[in-house]
Amino acid sequence: MKKYSAVVFDWDGTLMDSTHSIVTAIQGACRDLELPVPDDAQASWVIGLPFDPALRHAVPDLPESMKPYFLERFRTHYLVRDHQLKLFDGVEDMLDDLKAAGANLAVATGKNRIGLNRALTATSLHNYFTATRCADETFGKPHPGMLLELIDELLVPDPTDLLMVGDTSHDLNMAANAGVHGLGVTYGAHPEQELRACAHQGIVHDVTGLRTWLLDRVTQS
Repeated sequence: MKKYSAVVFDWDGTLMDSTHSIVTAIQGACRDLELPVPDDAQASWVIGLPFDPALRHAVPDLPESMKPYFLERFRTHYLVRDHQLKLFDGVEDMLDDLKAAGANLAVATGKNRIGLNRALTATSLHNYFTATRCADETFGKPHPGMLLELIDELLVPDPTDLLMVGDTSHDLNMAANAGVHGLGVTYGAHPEQELRACAHQGIVHDVTGLRTWLLDRVTQS
């Protein structure tokens, strides 16, 4: 069984139960600007992507000149629900167990740095992660840049010693592009069949299953 020295998590839809809030914020911004409103599947598909490609997919009728207004309305709708967001049940216990087992933990997210820092502070998870990367600091998913930078920062000797965990095809494709292994979770933004169409080492359906899968495969301290 392959063992991993480092595990990188996506944030939204993988550690935090925020998919519905992001979808609702996209749809609310569209209504505010009197644009066609994407359905849940179309809006959730873009979670984790950089801003411009996300808008091209979810809101193809958005004029370039209206992008700043869309972003402002999206943030307003999202922040209204920000205080309601919470980690998926069992996430903190899983991270405790992984740290105790000697795993080096990190985050690679489509959030910007301000948003991730706010989420880490709200959840008190700062101390679990050796390193984090955000979409406004380097290339966005599915470009491998975030993972390649984390490989260097975490001093991972071989790319296949690092595992990327995420709820979208963007996460798994980023992993493949970086030459690292990927693990999909089905409780987030993308449906299981889309995850299975990507290169992956496994697919799990809840945090309990994720914890068990990872603890069997992290290197021991």
